[in-house]
Amino acid sequence: MRILSIARLAGNLLSAATLLCTASAAHARPDTRAMTCAQTQALIQRDHAVVLTTGPETYDRFVRQFGNECDWPEVPISTTVPARDGECGVYRCEEPVNLSDR
Repeated sequence: MRILSIARLAGNLLSAATLLCTASAAHARPDTRAMTCAQTQALIQRDHAVVLTTGPETYDRFVRQFGNECDWPEVPISTTVPARDGECGVYRCEEPVNLSDR
């Protein structure tokens, strides 16, 4: 009887942990549309690089303007994302355009 209740308790704990992990994963990526531009920019500055939801089915990785978060040969390029208070200027890693090749 005691072994059965321990097994049941272990099963309940495992189920609860699975639900918590699933809920955390679903809310782990901040949505720029729910934040002000200042909040979005502060989050990027604080974390140096962060993946943010930008639309119903879109997301991207955004970085600080001055930092080493981009892999070579990429550099921080300015872009905008939707924010609660309008368009917001941020940076994401992209390969620079080489005008000398044209």
